[in-house]
Amino acid sequence: MSHNSQALCEKYGTPLYLYDGDVIARQYRSFVDAFSVKKLKLHFAVKSLSNIAILKLFKELGAGLDCVSIQEIKLGLHVGFSPEDIIYTPNGVSIDEYKKAIEIGTKITVDNISILEKIGLSDTKTPIFLRLNPHLMAGGNQKISVGHIGSKFGISIHQLPLAKRIIEKYNIDIEGIHVHTGSDIIQPEIFERVANLIFAIADDFPGIRSIDFGSGFKIQYKENDLYTDITKLGKQFSKVFNEYCDRVGREITLRFEPGKYLVSESGTFLAQVNVVKQTTACTFAAIDSGFNHLIRPMFYTAYHDITNLSNPEGEPKMYSIVGYICETDTFAEDRIINEIRERDILEFKNAGAYCFSMSSNYNSRFRPAEVLVLNGKDYLIREREVFEDLLRKQTMPDIEHWID
Repeated sequence: MSHNSQALCEKYGTPLYLYDGDVIARQYRSFVDAFSVKKLKLHFAVKSLSNIAILKLFKELGAGLDCVSIQEIKLGLHVGFSPEDIIYTPNGVSIDEYKKAIEIGTKITVDNISILEKIGLSDTKTPIFLRLNPHLMAGGNQKISVGHIGSKFGISIHQLPLAKRIIEKYNIDIEGIHVHTGSDIIQPEIFERVANLIFAIADDFPGIRSIDFGSGFKIQYKENDLYTDITKLGKQFSKVFNEYCDRVGREITLRFEPGKYLVSESGTFLAQVNVVKQTTACTFAAIDSGFNHLIRPMFYTAYHDITNLSNPEGEPKMYSIVGYICETDTFAEDRIINEIRERDILEFKNAGAYCFSMSSNYNSRFRPAEVLVLNGKDYLIREREVFEDLLRKQTMPDIEHWID
């Protein structure tokens, strides 16, 4: 998209999030085409990019949604998703929020014994997915590994006897088994190990209609970076899954909940250089943004490739790219980039997932605009915030004497 990104910056201003809808469609279709099973359903992880225009695009592609809050469910309903195409997979929420999702009619995932029993006591006939913790360490780093023994996610496989007693006591309909071990998993063998474990457990639930393996697929952040080969994974995983379906004599739906794989590569973040600052240690290029807009490098030490759109033929030099927040907000250290000048436009790649959705108004800064490019046309899908947005929902109480 970089061939017209500068023009879009002139049109919409900076900083700016830009998404290529054709890339999203390509990623979705490549994932679906990689698997050869009778029943497959992808549920896009709304938390990764929750703009309603993006959700509408996924609806048109035929995806379902993976939602972790009632608010995300309502966003999905707003753009036309049916409740049965939405899987509610929260963590640490109250039974009250579960009851709201049950009333709406979405699919329900339960990941702890307390809520499982409360759902049983409520005498609902709603089928549920049981989220299990396989006690397997997998993922790019500790913060995104969620299936190990110390994780807060899922019902421990060692708690299964207790879970089964509750299920039998209240006659709970277990529609499916759900498992998610972490993000940025490279080896297909990890998914196969988890699958074989879950298949053994699923044998104890003869009424299940689905098995949901969550997500965790690693995408390529830079040249020669390791990534999940989805074609290889799909071929190997389909064989294992089909063998299981044949063994149990039922057509079970295979479900996944990808987010990063579907939208990360589609997004770029565009920011303008405010100042180039030479110090005795290094050269800083400070942009008109900070971790209020893109926190992944600071929060996860995530890597985003950065290019200088304004000076692509400039002499390569070493820079530390920093923001305008009054705390350390370094996007990249000692990065080789074509010579950067003040007012140049820098492009951050792989900014489609967990970027805008994790943005904030820290330092009372406005959140940026979002633009979707689809079929050769650009569409403003979120307006840039203005000062009135900071005041919205705040009140000034009528206090007679502020200071006694």
